[in-house]
Amino acid sequence: MLDTEPGAPRSAETEHPAPLAAAAPDAATADEDSAGLSGLKDELTHLVEDARTYAAAEIAFQKTRAGLAGRKAGRALVLLVLALVLLNLALVALAVGAVIALAPLVTIWGAIAIVVGVLLAGVVLLVTGAAREGRVLGAMFAPGDET
Repeated sequence: MLDTEPGAPRSAETEHPAPLAAAAPDAATADEDSAGLSGLKDELTHLVEDARTYAAAEIAFQKTRAGLAGRKAGRALVLLVLALVLLNLALVALAVGAVIALAPLVTIWGAIAIVVGVLLAGVVLLVTGAAREGRVLGAMFAPGDET
């Protein structure tokens, strides 16, 4: 082969280099590895900090939501109690009105007996319905066959 390129003459070693021996790690490779590990460590540190920040924000949000839900539930309960009080007053007024309306037809004691009998029949119906629902609820949580 003729060397047609200008420059320094090539030696036999540059034309046919010796096979590479097992390369020993040098200082540059070790520095790159430690820089890569420290970069990974920094990324993991930032990830943990972000997770902590997210957890703190989520806890604050849930506390705020729970407080708001508690206030709304309290307000709803007060409104429900007031509605039940008004319903009770309406039923009392209905019972008194029924007694007054029936008095000329069946005497005052007969009117009272009729109104009280109808109210007690309503109470019996409501209590038996509640007992039936209670038995169903009890059966749902009773130990036994879960199929």
